[in-house]
Amino acid sequence: MPKVLHPHITSDPKICGGSPRIDGTRITVRTIATYSFHHGMSPEELLVQYPHLNLASIYDALSYYYDHREDIDHEIAEHLAAPESDAIP
Repeated sequence: MPKVLHPHITSDPKICGGSPRIDGTRITVRTIATYSFHHGMSPEELLVQYPHLNLASIYDALSYYYDHREDIDHEIAEHLAAPESDAIP
């Protein structure tokens, strides 16, 4: 299977602990996935929540999630288990 490119997603160990995030922001793929799948928000609703994003970056985050589902689900579980997990991942 060919490797899929995700032009809107980046990772830097110095930002958000290296978690994959939307380029130019601190919004992680984990956050987009959590809002989308656990809170039932559509990409359009996420755009209202994060007006500085665009639909392409939100859809790319969701695509990245599906390409790396096991890793991102693990990140979500770790984040929710952390003592300071009162905030949205």
